[in-house]
Amino acid sequence: MTQKHAEMAQKSVEITQKNAKNTQKTLEITRKNTEIGGFRVAILGLIVGTTACTVGPKYVKPSTPVSAAYREQLPPNFKEQDWKVGEPSDQLKKGKWWEIFQDSQLSSLEEQVNVSNQTVAAAEAQFRQARAVVQAARAGLYPTVTGSASVIGQRSSGSRSSSSGSANGSGFSPGASADIGLTGAVSWVPDLWGQIHKTIEADVASAQVTAAQLENARLSLQAELALDYFQLRGLDSERQLLDTNVAGYLQALELTQNRFNQGVASQIDVAQAQTQLETTRAQATETQVARAQFEHAIAILIGKPPSELSIAAVTATPQPPAIPGMVPSQLLERRPDIAAAERQVASANAEIGVAKTAFYPTLTLGLSAGLEGSSLLNLFSWPSRLFSLGPSLAQTFFDAGKRRALTAEAQAAYDATVANYRENVLAAFQQVEDQLAALRILDQESKEQSLAVAAAERSLSLALIQYQGGVTAYLQVITAQAAALQNENTAVQLLTRRMTASVDLIQALGGGWTVADLPTADQITAKSSGIAQAPPPSSQPTTP
Repeated sequence: MTQKHAEMAQKSVEITQKNAKNTQKTLEITRKNTEIGGFRVAILGLIVGTTACTVGPKYVKPSTPVSAAYREQLPPNFKEQDWKVGEPSDQLKKGKWWEIFQDSQLSSLEEQVNVSNQTVAAAEAQFRQARAVVQAARAGLYPTVTGSASVIGQRSSGSRSSSSGSANGSGFSPGASADIGLTGAVSWVPDLWGQIHKTIEADVASAQVTAAQLENARLSLQAELALDYFQLRGLDSERQLLDTNVAGYLQALELTQNRFNQGVASQIDVAQAQTQLETTRAQATETQVARAQFEHAIAILIGKPPSELSIAAVTATPQPPAIPGMVPSQLLERRPDIAAAERQVASANAEIGVAKTAFYPTLTLGLSAGLEGSSLLNLFSWPSRLFSLGPSLAQTFFDAGKRRALTAEAQAAYDATVANYRENVLAAFQQVEDQLAALRILDQESKEQSLAVAAAERSLSLALIQYQGGVTAYLQVITAQAAALQNENTAVQLLTRRMTASVDLIQALGGGWTVADLPTADQITAKSSGIAQAPPPSSQPTTP
């Protein structure tokens, strides 16, 4: 009986071991199936995310009122041609519009605006900031991977009761233990309804807005420098005119004094000649106040302290250049401020889609795995493994109308940008028409003023002849001198106004810029953009 019982016990042990092995195999199969099932869930989520639909309206460029032709008559020197890509023999280089004035000093100053002007540097930094926002938004398309490591040591209190008792029979079992863990997690939110794509679309359009604003700031500053420069040159011409008249008045004073010494002229004639001379000399000095201010303004535009810039006076009188023109329909593609307004519309349109995605559920796929043990010896053993895998779905059922209100807000913001865009287009046409009218009218006025100058000079010549012949008093000479100087000065000022109107027209036409110069979405998301970047503010400005 004892031997039989021993054999039965042996068989029972073998059966138990066999059942344990079967159980282990079952657990292994279950684990593999679970991992395969989770993998399938992840693949399914990837497919769903890839084939997701995009919520929100498709962008359509808003319509704008565009006339077939300008109302104002084109001036004689307004060429119906386009800005060209610069070639060595070209006078109309794209982006370097100031070269049509053929003024080397102006060109030297304009080149420094893009290098040293702090407003351009700030606008360029804002563009880089907008590019970084796009790259941050693109990160939402990809899974997020995190990891953690922990070592936690603990010691139980020796005063706590132990149900199993202790070796010394005291009923307490104090001791220390450690918990070491290495875990990693992967989470991914598939873009089922296009929220991330719409956000990227909005951010790309916003980056293009800042790029256009950068170009508009650059164009505005370049135009401002040219305006200051030509007004400074106009003051140089006025100073030259006044100095010439001072020299003539000095000769007239000497003539009057000689006649007075001879007893022919009266002391009143001498006083009148002296007054005319000193008044004109004071007017010549007065021009230096405004000239210094323009010189200081130019220094700031090129990023220099006013004390470091000195522009020598030039006696040569510039003439308005032939300006390349364009039909009204091209104007929308040539102005950076209009391009910025249009891109703001595109960004606002994408924001409507972002707002509408809040009405749909959010799917999150998560996976975490790691090792946990009481020591480094058993941390990497098979029983120390742990993992979790599974999707989660979230949906907001009630928010008291918040999502609907946010969608209405996005729609209203879009409508506002459309109105602003159309207003910018109308303002652009007004600016072009204003400058075309100014050039046409100033050109006609300049011709008429030339006739007035010639007549005033003849009158002055006759008055001097009559005075020397004793026919008239010196007061008539004074009157003729004042009329001649006033007409000559008006002619100089008209030329300055024609030069500044030419600059204003070039700015109104976009300065040779085109919407094709805007960076594309690929350029914005790339590590480096195609837009020329200004150096940081710490860079040393170049000298003229």
